[in-house]
Amino acid sequence: MTKKKFQRNRFHYLLFILTTVALGLASRTDITPQLIYPYIGDILYAVMFFFIIGFLFPKRSSLWVIVISVMACYSIELLQLYQAEWINNIRSYKLGGLVLGYGFLWSDMLCYSIGALFGYLVERFLLTKAVL
Repeated sequence: MTKKKFQRNRFHYLLFILTTVALGLASRTDITPQLIYPYIGDILYAVMFFFIIGFLFPKRSSLWVIVISVMACYSIELLQLYQAEWINNIRSYKLGGLVLGYGFLWSDMLCYSIGALFGYLVERFLLTKAVL
């Protein structure tokens, strides 16, 4: 018996991306418990990247998607070490700050790893079962 090749449904992944963005924005409000406030946004950021990469490359393996999404998140985090005036001007806008971040933190690297792993687990155990 041959295993059916998994292909992502872009419409569903777009919904997951939008839902993750909404959850990420909500995580920056007073409803988020203080214990997880510093971390949940970064975890959701990596989940969103996992779904974006999955959306852009629907035929690629889940392992490839997780590696690329983690590398993208790590790259953006490392870019926060660069503090030139022009990029800080971009960061001064709300959207620029949300995308590029403000300052490097090692804890963010761990959060990105957890978030990408969570996206992978959602895909592996929920989405593949539903044949999305």
